[in-house]
Amino acid sequence: MPKKIEISYRTIIFTVLFIIFIGFLYYVKDIILQLFVALLIMTILNPTVTKLQRYKIPRALSVSIVYLILLALLVFSIATLIPALVDQTTKFAGAIPRLLEELDIPIFVIDQVTREVTSQIGNLPSQILRLSISVVTNIISLLTVFIFALYFLLARNKLDQHLSSLVTREQAKRVDVVLARLEKELGGWARGQLILMLLVGFATYIGLLILGIPYALPLALLAAVFEIVPNLGPFLSAIPAVVVGLGISPFTGLAVAALGFLIQQIENYVFVPKVMERSANVSPVVTLLALVIGFRIAGVVGAVLSVPVVITSRVLLSEFLFKKTS
Repeated sequence: MPKKIEISYRTIIFTVLFIIFIGFLYYVKDIILQLFVALLIMTILNPTVTKLQRYKIPRALSVSIVYLILLALLVFSIATLIPALVDQTTKFAGAIPRLLEELDIPIFVIDQVTREVTSQIGNLPSQILRLSISVVTNIISLLTVFIFALYFLLARNKLDQHLSSLVTREQAKRVDVVLARLEKELGGWARGQLILMLLVGFATYIGLLILGIPYALPLALLAAVFEIVPNLGPFLSAIPAVVVGLGISPFTGLAVAALGFLIQQIENYVFVPKVMERSANVSPVVTLLALVIGFRIAGVVGAVLSVPVVITSRVLLSEFLFKKTS
């Protein structure tokens, strides 16, 4: 006789509650995303706030100073970079067919590449404008993230006191340990990655200006953005710059390729060891896979947050699931 399978009412209740919980998480996914981004901002800014405290500056004032500096940098970047970026990117998109023709590439390849590249690069100004409009129209969401991060920063050094009314002292200490590790690994990776992107982008911009390459700003920004892609990023970002250089002369194209190779070598042997020495070690394969999956799930936002999600998941799993108990 077939064995009878019995399902207890507890199993049914647990299954129903679990499904409800998953549905609730999906319903509040935007809030969870905001909290995660706020946590990421906190891990990036907290070391600076802590250093200011060492000079006898109250924590609230230290947080205010860091926020004002961040706001000033953001306003300065938008005011100075965005107009030039939109202008140069538009001109670069319009010049792509001519650049490809000057390289004597078959016409069917030119048509295909032009359609693909122009559809992406040509839409960048409108995408930037749409992003700006989205930021303005969703200003409450943006403010919510920074307000969350503000409270996280203010409460970070008194975490035990804030959690004492919710959990036991031992559990509060455990959460504090996890946050400290997140600050070290997640914050270290984020700060290191931002510094590397700025260094590579600035070095590429200066190098392209010296070589007299047009559209230096969008090409340098492309190099900075692709810095997040391990190994393949510098190679992929160098291709458009080399194409522009070849459009001027074969020697210029070769010089641009040499510039890209030089920057990559300096990055690998100088920038990375110094900047990322305290960063979380994430395998290039894992990074690339996370970027692809993140982009597939949530587009650009998913790609940007993919590696931080991997680092956070690794920390939480190692602390709460695989932690060896004494």
